[in-house]
Formats: sequence, structure tokens, C-alpha cells
Amino acid sequence: MFAVKIRESIMIAHSLPDPFFGPAQNMHGATYVVDVEFQSPGLTAQNVVLDIGEAKAVTQKVLANLNYKNLDEEPQFSGQLTTTEFLAKHIHDEIKMITADVFSGTINVCLGETHDAWASYQGS
Repeated sequence: MFAVKIRESIMIAHSLPDPFFGPAQNMHGATYVVDVEFQSPGLTAQNVVLDIGEAKAVTQKVLANLNYKNLDEEPQFSGQLTTTEFLAKHIHDEIKMITADVFSGTINVCLGETHDAWASYQGS
């Protein structure tokens, strides 16, 4: 399996209004380290998984729609608990949609909320 990984970061604000989340029910900020890995069993005719520049540009484009946003105020997340796992899948789905014409492998999105707590979503 071949892979290309891009690392970026974003800062968001949100609340998780469910007693399950204790103090995180209240508005708080999070800074995520975002790793997006593109995996493929083979290479293109140009001997790449996906052009690294394209992978970086697409990742930055998707993350720009979240960076410095209060997710509680974003209509697309209305009624959703914007957990780290949920955001990993959201980022995955957006990247998958944009790269559908140039990449058909597996995409893994991993969000690091702290130095020792990560959540991810992987899908083809």
C-alpha cells in the first residue's frame, strides 16, 4: 500500500450540548492537528498516489471552511454534536468529493485534539 500524508491544523469553537460531555457542553475552543492520508495499492502513470501539491491544496480548501469558525453557528452542523470523530468524517467526505475525479483509493482523516488524544475516520 502506498500513501501520501498531509498535515495541517485548524482552530474551531463549539459546544457539545449533551450531559454525556460534562463541561464540554459549554462553548470551548479546540485546536486540531489534522492528518489526511491518501492510500492506494498502486501508483498512477506518473508514479504517485496523488500529486502532493493537489493533496495539500484540497486539504487546505476543506479546512478553510472550518478554521476560526464557531461550528455552533454553521448551518451545515445544525442539530449535530460536532465531536472530533464527527469532524473527521465530515473532512473526509468533503475531501473525497473534491478528489473523486483524480483519486480512487482510501482516505484516512485523523484529528489530534491534544498531544495524547486522537480520533479518525477512514473510508474509500
